[in-house]
Amino acid sequence: MTAESLAGNSGGPHPSLKRRGSRATIAADRAATVVLWGTGVFVLALLGSIIIHFAIAAWGVVSPSFILGDLGDGKTSVGGIFPILWNSIYMLVLTMLISIPLGIMAGIYMAEYAAENRVTTAIRFAEEAISSVPSIVIGLFGLILFVDNFKMGYTTLFGALSLTLFNLPLMARLSEQALRAVPQDERGASLALGATKWQTIRHVVLPLAIPGLVTGIILTAGRVFGEAAVLLFTSGQGAPVHYDFGNLNVGAANWWQTSPWSPLRSTSTTLSVYIYTLRSEGLGAFVTQIVDGAAAILISMVLIFNLGARLIGRLLTRKLTAA
Repeated sequence: MTAESLAGNSGGPHPSLKRRGSRATIAADRAATVVLWGTGVFVLALLGSIIIHFAIAAWGVVSPSFILGDLGDGKTSVGGIFPILWNSIYMLVLTMLISIPLGIMAGIYMAEYAAENRVTTAIRFAEEAISSVPSIVIGLFGLILFVDNFKMGYTTLFGALSLTLFNLPLMARLSEQALRAVPQDERGASLALGATKWQTIRHVVLPLAIPGLVTGIILTAGRVFGEAAVLLFTSGQGAPVHYDFGNLNVGAANWWQTSPWSPLRSTSTTLSVYIYTLRSEGLGAFVTQIVDGAAAILISMVLIFNLGARLIGRLLTRKLTAA
């Protein structure tokens, strides 16, 4: 059968060829749909199995007394994890106070001021490269840059600065994407009314980019909260049994090392580091229960960050766009 015989009177493809093409397209579409749905179901099942495992393992361990109690020795009692939980929250807040302004300013520069050239291409490549570097490498770099150079030992501040180095590229990239998502018409309308570029960024672009910025901040916070390798080399593994939150005497000789409010204390073990330390070095009849309970709380907090990012992003989008 020749090509001419396969063509219709109008010179187009023969109907049999059209049917074969449509069948192949439908089959490929169905195969892709099955693969994508299968991948999604697998990911959800994996996440669900992790949550269910630690929920069952921590059943009977996690309680208000466990969350708000002082540390136990793991040998005679389970105790609580409140000092460790406080360290995690304190480290998160300190890191975000440094990362958020720097990340948003970097995003503003890359989205609004930087020209598209080799320099900006190199900056974006560096952002992606640093984001993909193993966290333990960043921890070793922080050890050399902060701990060894300043000769102050492990401190909460050095851990926060190292986490900033690790998460700043991600925060800057997310901020840039949020700002670029603002329609150009909004900028043009503001400039046409006589506003300067900075006034346009401050009063038009940033408010409209708030949903994306908040989402980036919360996602970055979840990454900071669950990080362990960076802190092993910069903030150490020390943890007090009890914190005295009334210790506000800044002039005291040991205030910087003992007060829970001090950024220079070395007793700043976070939940992730505490879990690693107990699992690898802890001895006692209750160590497994403590680890399971702490892991359940850690997973719950990270899930709250991620779900909160989506919820807050949607609410802000609806409020600011009246959608």
